[in-house]
Amino acid sequence: MITYGNSLKNDVRKSENLVTVYSCFEGRTYRVALFVSTALIGPSRSDAMWALRRAGNPLRIRAQQVVSARGCASLEVLLNADAKDVEEHHEGNCQKACCRRNPKLPAFLLSFSSSHFTLSRSFSSQAGANSGNKDVALEDGFSDLEVPPEADTSEDSSDEDATDEVGLPDVDAAAKPEEYMKRDSSLLKAMIETPRHEVTKALEKWANDGNSLDRGELFFVLLSLRRRKWFDKALQLLEWVEQSKLFEFGERDYASRVDLTAKVYGLYKAEQYIEKIPAPHRGEIVYRTLLANCVYEANVKKAEQVFNKMKDLGLPITVFSFNQLVLLYKRVDKKKIADVLAMMEKENVKPSLFSYKLLVDAKGSARDIEGMEKVVEQMETEGIEPDLMFQATIARHYIFDGQREKAEALLESMEGDDINTNRAACKILLPLYGFLGKSHDVERIWNVCKDNTRLNECLSAIEAFGRLGNVEKAEEVFEDMFVRWKTLSSKYYNAMLRMYANQNLLDKGKELLKRMDENHVKFGNTTLDSLVKLYVDAGEVEKAESLLHKLSLKNRIRPQYTTYLMLLDSYSKKGDIHNSERVFNRLRQIGYSGRVKQYQLLLQAYLNAKAPAYGFRERMKADNIFPNNVVATLITATDPFAKKKSISDLLD
Repeated sequence: MITYGNSLKNDVRKSENLVTVYSCFEGRTYRVALFVSTALIGPSRSDAMWALRRAGNPLRIRAQQVVSARGCASLEVLLNADAKDVEEHHEGNCQKACCRRNPKLPAFLLSFSSSHFTLSRSFSSQAGANSGNKDVALEDGFSDLEVPPEADTSEDSSDEDATDEVGLPDVDAAAKPEEYMKRDSSLLKAMIETPRHEVTKALEKWANDGNSLDRGELFFVLLSLRRRKWFDKALQLLEWVEQSKLFEFGERDYASRVDLTAKVYGLYKAEQYIEKIPAPHRGEIVYRTLLANCVYEANVKKAEQVFNKMKDLGLPITVFSFNQLVLLYKRVDKKKIADVLAMMEKENVKPSLFSYKLLVDAKGSARDIEGMEKVVEQMETEGIEPDLMFQATIARHYIFDGQREKAEALLESMEGDDINTNRAACKILLPLYGFLGKSHDVERIWNVCKDNTRLNECLSAIEAFGRLGNVEKAEEVFEDMFVRWKTLSSKYYNAMLRMYANQNLLDKGKELLKRMDENHVKFGNTTLDSLVKLYVDAGEVEKAESLLHKLSLKNRIRPQYTTYLMLLDSYSKKGDIHNSERVFNRLRQIGYSGRVKQYQLLLQAYLNAKAPAYGFRERMKADNIFPNNVVATLITATDPFAKKKSISDLLD
C-alpha cells in the first residue's frame, strides 16, 4: 500500500499475468487493468511503476474528464487542429472558465455501475500494440456492417414500430392532443425555454400563473419533448404531475415514467421505480416498457430476465413483447428468432405486420432472398397487406443482392398507375431509384414534388442525388429548403453530411459542420455517426475517434453502436490491436455488449496483425457470448496452441 496524503491512495494487486491498479480519490474508485501476455516476458519493475503512476494520478484523469466534456476549444478548432495539439492546449494551465468547470457526467455514463475509466476486460495480447498513441480511454450508426449498406441502419429510425405504445400516458377519448399542434402550448413553451436544472421551478410558476393542464396537453408536450430527445425534461414534467396529483395515474402513465427513467438513469433505476408502482397498475404494459428499453440497450440477459418474469407473474404476453425479442435477436443472434416464433405459435399469438417486417429484414440481411420471399408469401396467406415501407425493405434487399429486375418491378408496383396521385410513395421511391443509379427516374419523381415540396421529400431527394453523385443538385435542394423554411433541424444537416461522407468530400463536410455550429444546430448521435464516417472514409481514423470522444461528452450524447463498429472495422483492417482493443472496451463501458460482431472485428485485428489472441474463447465465455461459425474460425486461426489446419479445412 502506498499512501499519498489523506484523500489519495493506491492499491496494486498482481496475480499471474494481470496487474490491477486501484486508485481512490474523493471517495471514488478507479481501476486500471494491465495485461501482460504469457507469451511475453513478465512486466518489468519499470512497467509496473508506470502503470502505478498512471492510475495513481487521478487528478490527471479528472482533468482529462473535465477537458473532454467542456473543452474550451471551439468546433472549428477541433476540426482543424491535430488531436495532439488540442490535448497539449488542455494539459496546459488554461484558466478559461470552460476548462475550470467540473461538468455533470452524461446520463449514459452515470447509469452504469462501473466507472467509465475502467478497462473491464484486459488485452488478449500486447503483441503488435501501437505505443505511439496515448493509452487513454476514448470514446454506435452510419452503416451497420452486418446489413446491406443501402438500408437505413440507425437503431432509432429503422425500428420506430418497436416503440409503438411505449412511453406515452393514457389520453382520454375526449382529449385530442393534435389540437395543440394548431395553437401554442404555454406549457411546451415554458419547457423549451427553461434550463434543465430549473424545470420544477418553472412548472410551479406556470401553475401559479393560473394555467391548467389536461391530459391532451400533457400528451402533446411529452411527445414534443421526446421528439427533441429531451428525456430528462419529460421525466421531470411527469414526476411533477405525479407529485402534484393533477391526475390519477393509470398503468400507461406509470409505464411512461418507467420508460423515461430508463432513458435518463438506466435500467437499474427503472426496475427500482417499478417496485414502487401500486400493485394493481404493475401490469403487462409496465413490464413490456422495461423490456423495450432492455432491447434498445441490447442487454440480452436483462431482456430475457424481464420476459421470463412476465411469464412467471402470469401476465399476458402480447405480440409487442414477442416482437421485442425478435428485434433483439435480429441484432445479436439470428438463430434464436426461430425459438421466438415457435413460442408465439405455442402461445397462439399471431404475428403483426411489424413481426413480418423484422423477419423479412433478418432474412434479407442474411442474404437469404428465397427465405425472405417465403416470409412474404406466408404473410399474404395470413391476409396481412404490406405497406410501402415494407415493400421498400424488400426492394433494398433485392438491390443489395443484385436482383435489379425484381427490384425495378417492385418499384413500378409501388408507383401505381399515376405517381401524381400517389404522392406518399415519392419520398420512398426517390432513394431507391438513387440506389439503382436511375437518374431519369429520380428527376421524374422529384419533378412531382419540387413545386410544393415537403420536408421528408427533400430529405429523400438529397439522399437520392447524393447516391447518383450529383452533389450540386443535392446542395441546391438543401439551400432551397432554407428559402422556404428559414431554419432546419439537425436531421437535414445530417442528410447532407452523410452525402458528403459517401462522396468522400471531407472539406465540404467540415464546412457544413461549422455552419451547424454557427447556426446553433443541436448535435445528435446521427450527426456524430456521419462525422465519423466522413473522417474514416478520408483515412483519418484517429481524428474521427478523437472528435467522437470530445463531441459526445461536450454535447452529452451516447454514440450509436455502429459508429464504434466503423472505428473498430477500420483499426481491424490495419491490424491495429492496440486501438481495436480500446474501441472494443469503450463499447462495453457504455453498455454495448452482448453482440458477436464486435468480437469478430476484434479477432480480425489479431489475424491481420498476425498476432496470437490468447484465451479469446474463455474471454467470450466469461461475457456469455457464444461464437458463430465465422468467429469460431477466427478463434482457431489466432490460437497459437490450436492444431494448424489448411485454409480449406478452416472454412469447412
